[in-house]
Amino acid sequence: MRLALIGLLALVAGGANAQQAADAVQPEAAGVGIFESLSPQVTAALEAKRAGLPVQAEDWMVVAANPHAVRAGADVLAAGGTAADALVAVQVMLGLVEPQSSGLGGGAFLVWYDRASGRVTTFDGRETAPLAATPQLFQDAAGEPLGFFDAVVGGLSVGVPGTPALLAEIHARYGTRDWAGLLAPARALAADGFPVSPRLAQLVAEDAERLATSEIAASYFMPSGVPVVQGDMLVNLPYANTLKVLSEEGVGAFYAGDLAKTIVATVQGADNAGVLSDVDLAIYRVKERTAVCAPYRGHEICGMGPPSSGGIAVGQTLGFLEGYDLSAGPDDVTVRRLIADASRLAFADRGRYVADSDFVPVPVKGLLDPAYMAERGALLAGDDALPEVAAGNPEFDHALNWADDQAIELPSTSHISIVDSFGNVASMTTTIENGFGSRLMVGGFLLNNQLTDFSFRSHDGGVPIANRVEPGKRPRSSMAPTIVMKDGAPVIVAGSPGGSRIIGYTAQAIIAMIDWGLDAQTAAALPHAVNRFGTYDLEAGTTAEALAEGLAAVGYETDVRALTSGLHLIGIGERLQGGADPRREGIALGE
Repeated sequence: MRLALIGLLALVAGGANAQQAADAVQPEAAGVGIFESLSPQVTAALEAKRAGLPVQAEDWMVVAANPHAVRAGADVLAAGGTAADALVAVQVMLGLVEPQSSGLGGGAFLVWYDRASGRVTTFDGRETAPLAATPQLFQDAAGEPLGFFDAVVGGLSVGVPGTPALLAEIHARYGTRDWAGLLAPARALAADGFPVSPRLAQLVAEDAERLATSEIAASYFMPSGVPVVQGDMLVNLPYANTLKVLSEEGVGAFYAGDLAKTIVATVQGADNAGVLSDVDLAIYRVKERTAVCAPYRGHEICGMGPPSSGGIAVGQTLGFLEGYDLSAGPDDVTVRRLIADASRLAFADRGRYVADSDFVPVPVKGLLDPAYMAERGALLAGDDALPEVAAGNPEFDHALNWADDQAIELPSTSHISIVDSFGNVASMTTTIENGFGSRLMVGGFLLNNQLTDFSFRSHDGGVPIANRVEPGKRPRSSMAPTIVMKDGAPVIVAGSPGGSRIIGYTAQAIIAMIDWGLDAQTAAALPHAVNRFGTYDLEAGTTAEALAEGLAAVGYETDVRALTSGLHLIGIGERLQGGADPRREGIALGE
């Protein structure tokens, strides 16, 4: 495997790029020795990230959140596999080494570019609500919403996992490699054991009290009652056995048979019991959906439509900014004001209109209509922050009126970006929702708490909320896997974890690469400044803090806080250029 690294001086030549390279978030220092022993290529990729350099390649590239997973995908691509093949290998490895963020017990959204047809499409592997779920699922006897973690921990929050079905679907359509062989590296590592990474150790320690509520999860993550620490060896024989079953019987064994029965029994037998049934698993299906694309400066920003709000909100944020010059860069208060209020307008529309379009009519066409976006964008023309932001009135093909949503969406999740040697592109955001999901563990993997992405209230003032719980429905998400097209070809692959801030993280990365001309690694490392609902979140420990005074002067309240994205970017041009977010443990590998 060959890794070509761009020279630092060439990358940061020029004032803007030099300044942004200096402002970039520094990578996590811990973990030296945990990953470097994997291969010289992994070591080189880690060194490139620490130096703020993108990885360059000629033929293929993979970027994901853990070097074990990236290496598994890289091995598939180097052997001539497709992006679909590599996606399977990466995801099943992430489920082992980064179990708190995604896995077989969760769901995912995939944006796919098929080089043969030149077509962008999307696959919805989002979890579904059980058939026995009601709009009052997360309400107490008095009809009041439960506390968030009162709903999360246990079986009540578990939706039907979609990730296994999505992996099987994309492999059947676009894969060329043996299915069992793609699962083999993760299966072997689960049986042999792997060293606990710094991030996993930190998160286990922080969540020890909730993990202790599940006997199986506690025994795995906290043997002898003590949280694992960096470098401890974890062996996961149940996960190895699950992958053995899926290798030999296919993913049908996940949705029917002994494994399915164990999942249902675990959910229904938990202290905070859920209503998931055998039937719910048996009827689950992945859905191919039309990509949501919005124009921006001669590009098409293509993402995931409902039940995700990500594609619409990223597209709207950029669309509202189309008429404004952002070239002054991310340290300019006016630029930050424009981006912030564009985001706030998008979030207002998101909260009012977006939910599972199989259950409620969503005015996608109206929300992304250029005339509507220009009208909303004109609201940004002043000098100060918008004092109030409300949902707009896009063109409807229905007469329903929705109340504003009140769902909570906390950061976790993972993102995978892949380009293969055939020109296919995969952008997949994958999750079990909150870190460690429901805290219930089955077959060596954690079950999601995805149902808490629904609104806990079904109505507001007598008006129904679009994202209320309904049987068989998929909860709204902010996941925003994105492929940016130009002249009919992909030029950027983007996405991030981070709860509802995913939208801001992804939009900023696209602006950084299109408007500010930054490379993938510098774009991934830029300090974050995110505004969703009025308060401007500024990333602690970065130059974003210096924006506080200027933003306050134009009318914003600010909050300096940790903003842990996980951007994994690929720029596609004469060469491939990969960037991995320094806030997490991921890398880019290419050849």
